[in-house]
Order: sequence, then structure tokens, then C-alpha cells
Amino acid sequence: MRVLITGATGLVGQAIVKELHALGIDVNYLTTRKNKIVPHENYKGFYWNPSLQQIDKECFTGVDSIINLAGATISKKWTAAYKKEVLLSRVQSIQTLKAGLESVNVSKITAFVSASAIGIYPSSYTTLYNEDETAVDQSFLGEVVEAWENEIDTLNTFGFPVTKLRVGLVFSSSGGALPKMATPIKYYMGAAFGTGEQWQSWIQIQDLARMFVFCISKRLQGTYNGVAPNPVTNTKLTSELAKVLKRPLLLPNVPKFAMQWILGEMAYLLFASQRVSSKRIEEEGFEFKYPNVCKALESIYVKDDGRQSDFTGYSKKYA
Repeated sequence: MRVLITGATGLVGQAIVKELHALGIDVNYLTTRKNKIVPHENYKGFYWNPSLQQIDKECFTGVDSIINLAGATISKKWTAAYKKEVLLSRVQSIQTLKAGLESVNVSKITAFVSASAIGIYPSSYTTLYNEDETAVDQSFLGEVVEAWENEIDTLNTFGFPVTKLRVGLVFSSSGGALPKMATPIKYYMGAAFGTGEQWQSWIQIQDLARMFVFCISKRLQGTYNGVAPNPVTNTKLTSELAKVLKRPLLLPNVPKFAMQWILGEMAYLLFASQRVSSKRIEEEGFEFKYPNVCKALESIYVKDDGRQSDFTGYSKKYA
């Protein structure tokens, strides 16, 4: 078995590669940086440039499953130019993969799983969202995810199962939002945002990596939420993170206008509220190792002997 991954050198990609290698599964990966290409038998790199619709077709050799994680981070300042990059990086990646697949024999490919995001769901303090929701959030994030998923759907013409995994807030100390939340708490400057009542649907990174592998192994079809079973409010998450880091929360909640002044439109990430259900993926048989927020945070920041851990994720030799 060999899996092709786009975004394999990123935060989630590294965790998936680790999971696949632990199962004895080889990986091909696509990268836009030629200096990141390595020729290991179980980890082979290939060049692509989605903005120019370029892809090394050798990347499909021996591959029976594909995992797509490609897309520019949403954690940079949302200028008009960067918002365009965020959108195009996702759409053009799917378009380039599709063009490549159209030029090779796809009869041995049994699964295609693409990352998506829970940002497609409208912000709400009361609704519990499942995958049947048709309303789309009227925000930049909603626009991006809708366009992204529409492009993913075009792959259904190939005949192999196509899965969209709507990922929530990923818990890892190696990157993403969690270290940005932890840093001010460590320095006694932590506080919830706004009312603190906004829902955060999260997932521990090892569970997310296992979920991607589960999707390809089960050849799932359709849309699934990549979140843990127990969403929490921003206040609860901030409080639990402070407990794990053994720090008090001394400051009042950060006002919304203050973050809007600092971050501009990107402040929306801090105040959007999406309470999302994991029931569908659980009904398929997926079992979470970290269903509760306290254990998930402890798995990242606390060693077995109770000391704080500087968990750094997968081997830096593949970064």
C-alpha cells in the first residue's frame, strides 16, 4: 500500500505520515519546494506547482489512496492579496490533482480524502451542526470552504470514493492555534475572548491523523466532521489550558473590538462559534483516544510523570 499526500510536511501531514509509517504504509508526497524532495523508499517526494497547474505524474506510481491537505494557512493577516492566495491555493490544488489523475490510470486508486473545514458552518451559539447542514457561513471562511468543497466534488467523476473531512481546531503544541493560546497563559496574560461563550470544536492531532487513515482504510464516501465528540466554549478551553499549564487566569476577557483593531477581519477566527457533531464518523466505527478536552491537553503538555512536556510532533528530518 502507498498513499500520496499533499501537504505532508505541514503540521497535520507530518502526523499522518507518522501514523502511516507506524502501520508499515509507504508515502509519496507532493511539495512546491524542490529542496524538500527526498528519495527514501517509504517516503518519496515529487514536485508540483498548483498555481501553474504543474505536477510530476510519477507521484501516482504505486498509489492506491490520496490525502489532500494543500492550502495556505489562514493564520496570516487577511489582506486582499492574501485572501486571494488562501482561496486559490485550495481550489488550484484540487484542479491540479484532477488534471494529473485524468492523465494516468486510476483503476487502482481506492480512496481520496481531502481536508475541509468546519468554517463552512454558520456561526451560532445554539445550533449543533452535522454534515447535513446546507447553510454556509456568510464570512470569508465560509466562502473559501464552499468553493473548496465544490472543487473536491468534481473528483466524483473518477469512480473512487471521495471524502471531505471538515477539520476543527487542531490541538498540537507544534503549530496551529494552541501554542498561540498557551503562550500568554504561560506568562500570566491569558484570558478568554469576548463573552467566552463561543463554541470551539476541536480535535487532538493524533486522533485527526488516525481519522484520515481511517477514512482511506474504510473507503468512506461523503462528508464527515473531523472534530472530537465534546466541543467546549472558549471560556472552558482557556480554563482547562490554564489548569494544564498550572497558571492562574488573572485578566478580564479580551474585548472583541480590541482584537478587531489588532487583527482586522482575521479576528473573526477568535469569535466565530461552531458546535459540531462527530456522530457520523463514530457511527462508521472510529474511536477517539482523546474525546475530552482535559485529557487531550494533558496528552500534549504533560508527561506521564506530571511534568510539562515540550512535545514537538514528528521527526524534524521530514520537515
